[in-house]
Amino acid sequence: MQETKKLTGSQIVIETLIEQGVTDVFGYPGGQVLNIYDALYEASDRLNHIITAHEQGAAHAADGYSRATGKVGVVIATSGPGATNLVTGIATAMLDSVPMVAITGNVPTSLIGRDSFQEINITGVTMPITKHNYFVTNVNELADIIREAFQIAKSDRPGPVLIDIPKDVQVAMCDFTPQGVVSPFPQEDMDEAALEEAVALIRESKRPYLYIGGGAAGAGLTRDVMALAEKLDGYIGSSFMGISAIPNSYERYLGMQGMHGRYASSMAQKEADLIIGIGVRFSDRATGNVSKYARGAKKIQLDADLAEINKNVVVDVGLVGDLAAGLARLLEKCETKQNPEWKAMVEGFRADQKQIEQTNESAAGDIMTPKKVFDVINALKDQDTVIATDVGQHQMWTAQYTTFEKPRKFVSSGGLGTMGYGLGAAIGAQMASGCRTVLITGDGSFGMNLNEMATAVTYNTPITIVLMNNGVLGMVRQWQTLFFGKRYSSTILERKTDFVKLAEAFGAKAARATNIDEFRTAFAEAMQHDGPYLIDTLIDQDEFVLPMLPPGGSMDDIITTKAQEV
Repeated sequence: MQETKKLTGSQIVIETLIEQGVTDVFGYPGGQVLNIYDALYEASDRLNHIITAHEQGAAHAADGYSRATGKVGVVIATSGPGATNLVTGIATAMLDSVPMVAITGNVPTSLIGRDSFQEINITGVTMPITKHNYFVTNVNELADIIREAFQIAKSDRPGPVLIDIPKDVQVAMCDFTPQGVVSPFPQEDMDEAALEEAVALIRESKRPYLYIGGGAAGAGLTRDVMALAEKLDGYIGSSFMGISAIPNSYERYLGMQGMHGRYASSMAQKEADLIIGIGVRFSDRATGNVSKYARGAKKIQLDADLAEINKNVVVDVGLVGDLAAGLARLLEKCETKQNPEWKAMVEGFRADQKQIEQTNESAAGDIMTPKKVFDVINALKDQDTVIATDVGQHQMWTAQYTTFEKPRKFVSSGGLGTMGYGLGAAIGAQMASGCRTVLITGDGSFGMNLNEMATAVTYNTPITIVLMNNGVLGMVRQWQTLFFGKRYSSTILERKTDFVKLAEAFGAKAARATNIDEFRTAFAEAMQHDGPYLIDTLIDQDEFVLPMLPPGGSMDDIITTKAQEV
C-alpha cells in the first residue's frame, strides 16, 4: 500500500510527474513557478530538468522528445509571457497529434482578473490548440488533474494538454497518495459491418495503395501495414507525417506522396483503384485539388478520430476506433491477391522517377545540390540517427531524400509548418533517444530560434546541424519564381551573419562547406564530435524542390523539372 504524505501543491506536481514515469522535463523558471522549481530542486536526483534559452524552445524540445519516444513530453513555464511563449509549440504539437503536458504557473486566485503583474488567461488563449486544459483552484484536485491530463494526452488521437496552477494552489498543502501510471482510455472497436464493406472493396481491387500517416506511425503499425501490402500485392505511400514508419529499403514502400512527394508514390496513388488511408487526414498538401484527387479510386479510411472521416476527402468506407486492433482484423479478413499488372505499372513509375532525378542532377553539373548533400548524410549516418528539420525547402528535401530504416527517426513540424521548430526539437529528440541527432535547417528557419545553440552547448548535446544556406527564404522564393513573375518581395535576406563564427561564439564547433567534398569531410568529422557541430552548407538560391504540384493543381499538372517554369 502506498504511503500518504502531506505535501504542498508544488511538491504534488513533481511527485505526480515522477509517478507517471516522467524522467525529463523542459522549461524556464519565473516568478509564478518558483515554488514548483523549488520542489524540482528537492527531487533533482529523480527528475531531470533542462533549461532552454526561451520557452518556445522548451515547448519544441518537449515535442521532439515525445516524437522520438512516444512518451508524453513535459514543459514548464511561468505566467504571462512565459506561458504565451509556449503557444506556438503547443499549436505545433496539436496539429501533429503529439502527446504533451504543459504546466504553467499563474498569479494567486485572489488576483485573477485584476490585470496583475504577468497575469494572463492562458487557458482561454490555448483552448483552440489543446485537447483539454485546466485551471486548478483546489489543491486537493491537483494530483488527479495531472493524472487525467496524461491520460487525455496519450489517448485516442494524442495531443497537448495544459494545466494552469495559481500560486496559492502551489503553496497549499494536502494529502498525497502515489498511484500507478495511467493507461490511455480504451478505444472502441471498428464496426464489423464496415470492416466487411472494406474487405469487399479490397477483394475487387487490382491496384491497391496503402496511404499511411502520422496516426499509423504513432500507433506503431509498421509490421501490419507491410503485412497487408504483401497480402494485397499492393504498394505503400506515406504522408509527410508518416515518414520513417516504413523502412525505405522495403520494396513496396514508395515514399512520401503529395505536393512535394516522390514521383513514383504520387503517380501510384493517382492510378490506384483503391486507396486505404491509415491514420492520415488527406490534407490539402497531400491531395492537391480535391475535386481531381484519385477520381478513379475507391477509398477506405481508418482513423482513431471520427472528425477525420470525410473531413477533407469523401470516402467509400470509414472505420473509426483502435487503429492497431482494426488493422489487425482487416488483415485477418483479407484474402491473398496477385496483381502483376499493377507491379509492372509501379515499376514503370520508379523508372520514370529515376530518370527525372538523373536529368535534374545532370542539369546541375558540379554544383553542390541538395541530392548530393543527402547522399553524403545517408552514407555516413546509421539507422539509429534521428533526423530533425525546420520548415522550408530543406524540410522537403529531407523528406524526399533521407533514408530511414527505423520508426520515430524523423522529427519535423508538419501541420503547422513551424519555422524555428528544429533546434529545440533536435535537442529534445537527442535527449530522449540518446542517439546522435542531425538537424537539417535553413538560414531563414535557423535565424528564428538560434538562441537554443546556448542550450545545445551547455548540455554538450551531440547534434550535427546542417545549415542549408542559400541567403533567401527558399520555399517562398520558389513560389515567387513559379507563380509571381519572379517578383522577390522580401525573400532575399541579404544578411551578413557569419554562421561559423556565430556557432563558435556560442561554444560549438563549426565549419563551412562550399562544395560536396568539403561537406563530406565536415559531416564525417561532425558525426564523431562530442557535442554540437554546425556546418554552414552553401546552396544555390535557385534550387527547387521537385516534383511540385502547383496550388489548386493535381497530378495532371505536376512539375518535375525547372524547364517547366510557368
